[in-house]
Amino acid sequence: MAMHEHPHRSLGFHLPAFRRNQVASDGAETSVATATTVRAYAFASLRLLTGFVFLWAFLDKTFGFGYATPSGKGWIDGGSPTKGFLSGVAAGPMESTFHSWAGDTWANWLFMLGLLGIGLALVGGIALRFAALAGTAMMALMWIAEWPPAKHLSDGSLSMSANPFADYHLVYAVVLIALAAASAGDTLGLGRLWAKLPFVSRNHWLR
Repeated sequence: MAMHEHPHRSLGFHLPAFRRNQVASDGAETSVATATTVRAYAFASLRLLTGFVFLWAFLDKTFGFGYATPSGKGWIDGGSPTKGFLSGVAAGPMESTFHSWAGDTWANWLFMLGLLGIGLALVGGIALRFAALAGTAMMALMWIAEWPPAKHLSDGSLSMSANPFADYHLVYAVVLIALAAASAGDTLGLGRLWAKLPFVSRNHWLR
């Protein structure tokens, strides 16, 4: 019998069909496991970076590191984390409402606690569903405050809006929801331990 007709026999061995299937199955399982691991670490990295965004905003507004908040103008120095932003709202259906909220004690505390809580939840990988809910509400309000659909501000000047719908607040909201849906706190975080706590296991919305 010609050698090219049965190459495995000509070389002195024959690989059984079930063994070939097993090798193919093992290879497929390894590929799936690798893809799952890469995806888990990608979501974990996104979670940590997003958490740092929120935490840094809290720290800079509290202590005035000289970036978005000038030195000596931090919350700890008597400055207001909301007055500058909300009083500067110049478009949208809630313009006057935001002006009335600017600098109010309740607004300052709610905004800062939101930044801190969301940032800690993301960095720790815990309570991601609650963080997604709170963060989406915060981003929605900030989206309305900047009002991307506006072509002109209330004084008639160009708004300089780069997109009438999709701005970074919307992107952050989607990221928060995706992180919660993917249980991104289970990798490089305390998500698994958090989920085992009795009050969390009884209240899945805290997951």
